[in-house]
Amino acid sequence: MEHDPIGVPPPAGGGDVPSLHDGPSVRAQGTRNAILLAIALVSIIFAVYWRVGDHQFIDFDDADYVTANPRVATGITVPNVVWAFTAVHSSNWHPLTWLSLMADAQLYGMDPRGYHLTNVLIHAAAAVLLLLLLYRLTGCLWRSAFVAALFALHPLHVESVAWVAERKDVLSALFCFLTLLLYSAYATQQGKTLYRLTLLSFALGLMAKPMLVTLPIIMLLLDVWPLDRYRPGGGVPLVSLIREKTSFFALSFLSALITVYAQHMGRAMNRVSFELGIENAILAYAKYLAKALWPRDLAIFYPLPVSIPLWQALGVLAGLALVSLATLRAVRKRPYLAVGWFWYLVTLVPVIGLIPVGEQSIADRYTYIPLTGIFIIIAWGVPELVRNLRFRRGLLAVLAVGWLTVLGIETWRQLGLWRDSVTLFGRTLQLSPDSHTAHTMMGNALANKGDAAAAIKAYQKALALRPDYAKARRNWALVHFKNGIDLANTGDLEGAIEAFLEATRIDPEFIEATENLAITHNGHGNALANKGDLDGAIRHYREAFSLAPNFSDAHNNLGIALVKKGDLAAAIQAFENALTIDPKSAEARNNLEMARARSEGR
Repeated sequence: MEHDPIGVPPPAGGGDVPSLHDGPSVRAQGTRNAILLAIALVSIIFAVYWRVGDHQFIDFDDADYVTANPRVATGITVPNVVWAFTAVHSSNWHPLTWLSLMADAQLYGMDPRGYHLTNVLIHAAAAVLLLLLLYRLTGCLWRSAFVAALFALHPLHVESVAWVAERKDVLSALFCFLTLLLYSAYATQQGKTLYRLTLLSFALGLMAKPMLVTLPIIMLLLDVWPLDRYRPGGGVPLVSLIREKTSFFALSFLSALITVYAQHMGRAMNRVSFELGIENAILAYAKYLAKALWPRDLAIFYPLPVSIPLWQALGVLAGLALVSLATLRAVRKRPYLAVGWFWYLVTLVPVIGLIPVGEQSIADRYTYIPLTGIFIIIAWGVPELVRNLRFRRGLLAVLAVGWLTVLGIETWRQLGLWRDSVTLFGRTLQLSPDSHTAHTMMGNALANKGDAAAAIKAYQKALALRPDYAKARRNWALVHFKNGIDLANTGDLEGAIEAFLEATRIDPEFIEATENLAITHNGHGNALANKGDLDGAIRHYREAFSLAPNFSDAHNNLGIALVKKGDLAAAIQAFENALTIDPKSAEARNNLEMARARSEGR
C-alpha cells in the first residue's frame, strides 16, 4: 500500500556543523569530513576486531547455522535458495541470513576466518550507515560520529559480531539503518520511488532478523525529532504519519506471525510462569542499561532465575515509568530525550522476554540495535549539560576519546573470550557456576574437542544441579555413543559394547545407541567365533538379537556357531528365524539347507 507524498519542513537537527542550507563549499567540506570520519571509523573497527580471524566456530548454534547444516555447507544452489525461503529452521525464518551464510560457504568452505571477517565487514558498514543517518538527520557530524563509534566499539556488541550464528544481528542492523536513511530521504524529498526503496529495505531487514518489527514506530519517533514533521499543535497530523506507514506495519504484522509460528514449530518457547516472564522482562531493561554503562562480567549465557522478588520488578517498573514521563514532559525543549529513550524501550520489546524463548534471562546480542537510543541521549545530552563551561569543547573531546578508548580496550579483551568454545563457556561458568545449562554447554564443547572424560564430568555436574535436564542426559549418552563408535572402529569391541551399553542406560530411548550395541555384539561374536570361542560367540549373538529382534545377521551367525557346536536343531531354528526376518537372504537359506541335510544324515 502506497500513499501520496506528505509535505514536510526540512529536518530540524539543531546541528553545529554545515547543513543543506549552507553554501556549496561549506557543504562539500562537511561531506569530506564525514567521509574521513567514516574511513577512520572503519579502520578502528577492523583494528579492534581483526583478531576474530583466528577464532573458531562456537559449539552453540554455529552447527545449526553452518557446520552441520548441509544446506548452508553446499553453498548457493537453486534447491538451497528455495529452502532458505520456505523452511523454518533453528526456530526462525530468516532467508536473507541463510543466503548470506551460503555465500560464505561458497567462498570459504568451512574455514571460520571468512565467516568472522564477513561479520566484521557488515558491522563496519552498519556503523557507517548509522553515522550517515544521524548526520543527515541532524547536521551534527561529531555527535553522529560519537554515536556510531559507541555502536561500533561497545563490548555488549561483541556477541553479535564475534558469533557466526549471529549473522542475523549484523545484517538486520545494516538494513535497519539503511531503511531509516532511505526514510529520512523520503520524508524530506517525498516520491514513490524513495517510498518503495524504503519498504524494500525494511522487508530485507525483516528477512535477516524479525526483531525489526518495531521499526515503523522508530520512524514515527524520528518524525518528532530530528525530522520535525510532527510537533504538538503543529506539523503533519499524527494520523497522516501513521497512515503513511501502513505498509510497514503490515509487513511487521506478517513477520511477527511467521516468527511465532517458527518459534512454536521449533519448540523454542520456554515454559515459565507468566509472572516470572513479566518480572524478568521488566528487570531486563535495567540490566541492559547497567551493562551499557558498566560492561563487565559479560557472558554468552545468563541463567533465568527461579524467582524474582516482586519489589524489584515494581521498583524498576516505577523507574521506567518516571523516566518515560520525564522525557515526554521535556519533548518540546529536548525532543532527543524522548526519541532516544523510546527507541531503547520499543526496539527491545520483541526480545525482552514477554514470551520467554530459550533458557536465558537476558542476552548481550539483544542490545545491538536498542542501545543506539541511549547513545543518542548521551551524545546530545552531555554537551547540553556542560554547555556553560568555559572549556566545553576540550572537555567533551577528552571525555569522548577517553570513554571510547576504554570501551575499545574492553571490547578487545572480550573478543579474546570468543576464540574457542571451551574458553567462552569457561568464562560463563565462572560467572554462573550453578547453571546446569552452562555446564551442559561446556560438556558439548569438551565432547566436540574430543575430551570425552571431561565432557562426561561436565554433564554429570549439570545433572547434579538439575536431574531432569534432558539435554545434558541426552548429550552425556551421545558422548558414550560416539566413544563406542570410535572403539568399534579400532577393534576394541569390548570397550565399544561397554560404551554403547552405558549410553542406553543413560538414555533408554537412544535407539541408535541400542542398534549399534546390537551390531557390536554381533561383531564381537564373529571375532570370538574366529578364535574358536563358540560359547562366547553364541552369548554375544543372543545379546545382539535380544536388543534388535529383527537383526537377521545375528540369527544367521548364531546358527553357524551352533552348527559348529553340533547343535543342529537349534541351528535350524536360528536360520529359520533369519529367513523369517529376511526371506531374500541367500546365505541364511543355504545355511538352513546345509543344516537340515546334516540333521537328516545326507
